[in-house]
Amino acid sequence: MTTTEPKIFPANELDRLEPDPLFAELRADAPLSRIQLPYGEPGWLATRYEDIKVVLGDRRFSRAEATGRDEPRVRPLISAPGNILSVDPPEHSRLRRLVLKAFTARRMAELRPEVTGIAERLVDGMIERGAPSDLVADFALPLPITVICEMLGVPFEDRTDFRLWSDAFLSTTRFTPEEVALYSQRMRDYIAELVAQRRVQPQDDMLSDLVQARDEHDRLSEDELISMGQTILVAGHETTASQIPNFVYILLHHPDQLAQLRADPDLLPRAVEELMRFTPLGAAVGTARYATEDIEVGGVLVRAGEPVMAAVASGNRDESIFPDADVLDLRRSGAHHVGFGHGPHHCLGAPLARMELQVALQTLLERLPGLRIVDEESGIDWKTGMSTRGPERLLVTWDQP
Repeated sequence: MTTTEPKIFPANELDRLEPDPLFAELRADAPLSRIQLPYGEPGWLATRYEDIKVVLGDRRFSRAEATGRDEPRVRPLISAPGNILSVDPPEHSRLRRLVLKAFTARRMAELRPEVTGIAERLVDGMIERGAPSDLVADFALPLPITVICEMLGVPFEDRTDFRLWSDAFLSTTRFTPEEVALYSQRMRDYIAELVAQRRVQPQDDMLSDLVQARDEHDRLSEDELISMGQTILVAGHETTASQIPNFVYILLHHPDQLAQLRADPDLLPRAVEELMRFTPLGAAVGTARYATEDIEVGGVLVRAGEPVMAAVASGNRDESIFPDADVLDLRRSGAHHVGFGHGPHHCLGAPLARMELQVALQTLLERLPGLRIVDEESGIDWKTGMSTRGPERLLVTWDQP
């Protein structure tokens, strides 16, 4: 690898949901730059939209090549071999097809009334208890957790345990490396126990479908089955649970855009896409992909065997792609954001997340007139030591009838 001294990254304490100022500097002066993350070997960081799409979409960049390497990362845990997030096509395509039917547009349309009912009941509880309410604990977390539990076949009453394990999985500094390893194994053991139960008593859920694919059709290994269950459980609620309070926070700080959305509910799907673009969910950068041959990215030659990471939050603020990129515009059209990734590893659950976010915002805005934050300082606790950003407590109030 080149001897250029890598930048230590992340280099800044991130302010709430403001974009990391380092990204704008890198897009302008060093769109592909050498960095050193807290764990693993040095690597390259792509910060421009088009370069990010190359890294995420070009088959000459491989996730599977990270296996056995000390890949650059912000957390101690290394992705296990066989996990859908750490393999390439055709293995990745094989695993993805096993659960793809659960996330089709048709299935989301069928599921939407049920999700709406869950959201309505959660708001009923908020209204019954009265303001103030913690939007995270009372709404943002239980909504996607309830949905993914029902889809996957995980008991909702176990949510306290798997939320702890999920937090450890996504930890950068909140948990020690030993705790991360311990809780990761506990989650794995938990999924393995549920798999064993489904072998005895199949249910109408995704875990039962995966067990059948394993036992009757030999379409995945036991390790792949358990890893798939872990991944769906974590990813199936974490993004939405973080983005609901993030989106509410951002809308409340852009009252002109919020007024447009209230006046025109048909704007909701486009609004969710713009909020996905605008909101920097990740606290650092994505997983490394290794070049399988020499390839030029952003005018820089990346040698075979070198890792490259994509700063999705930076790509979504690329001024050459999104005019006035730092302006929230719920009527924005044009290039599509990369908030759900790009290429073979484009987020499998994106249709579910989109639908849940639309339902969540619609329900909150319709049912809680005058929704607002109780206090900017005492009413918000921001996540620290995690790979995702956002409030972990957000006290809100609304106009009482």
